[in-house]
Amino acid sequence: MEASFGVYYEKNSPIHQLDPRTKLLFMIAFIVCIFAANDMYAYLMLIGITVLSVIVSRVPILMVLKGLKPIFIIVIITTILNLFWTDGYTVLWSWWIITIYKESLIRAGMLALRIVILMACTSLYFSYTTTPIELTDGIETGLSFLKKIKVPVHEFAMMMTIALRFIPTLVEETSKIMNAQKARGADFSSGGLIKRAKALIPIIIPLFVSSFRRADELATAMECRCYRGGTGRTRMRVLKMKVKDYVFLLLTAGMIAGVILLNIYGKGYKV
Repeated sequence: MEASFGVYYEKNSPIHQLDPRTKLLFMIAFIVCIFAANDMYAYLMLIGITVLSVIVSRVPILMVLKGLKPIFIIVIITTILNLFWTDGYTVLWSWWIITIYKESLIRAGMLALRIVILMACTSLYFSYTTTPIELTDGIETGLSFLKKIKVPVHEFAMMMTIALRFIPTLVEETSKIMNAQKARGADFSSGGLIKRAKALIPIIIPLFVSSFRRADELATAMECRCYRGGTGRTRMRVLKMKVKDYVFLLLTAGMIAGVILLNIYGKGYKV
């Protein structure tokens, strides 16, 4: 089981060089556009932006696709629910109490695309092209205005970054535990759903123990280094916006304008 999501892919690409605050603003705008888009052409534009981002970032497409594996089941379940429980006007297939409409098929497909491109872009901008330290600094600096109302921005950014950082570690630990259990005769692939679920119990307990142990070791290491939160803390690398960041933000504004115009004047299928 190879970890993909949460792993930084070192490369000297234009997206790697962007300020983490620029990536954060872009992702906020991208998420809003995904859920606001209701025209087929708007969806195609967002898909094109995702594909172009992958190409420009020079991150291998197989690595991005691997990162989508965890949401595969979610996409299938969501698609099925929307396929069979959404009404429409044009009947494509009907049997007993099950009816599939043309409109429900299109909505289910577009919803699946929405989830896939959202996950792909999030992992690309927040994981593959941004180091955990950059992500922490970007979130903390970008949300620094919340400190005025006593929001613990530094602690929030630190917890979020640690969680993302340890995803590959936990996946690798799960793989080791499963291999150890298989060597002792455990079977995780045969039988029904209930049997497979019961077979995972010997994995969950040692995984929890390992997670708590790692958390305790991390807390001890931070205490030994006199970590006391963000108060009075200085940075070796101070974030500074460059010309390319402002250009990218202008392109982001263009993306928002494009989605709004396509929603109003687009001639594609409306969701």
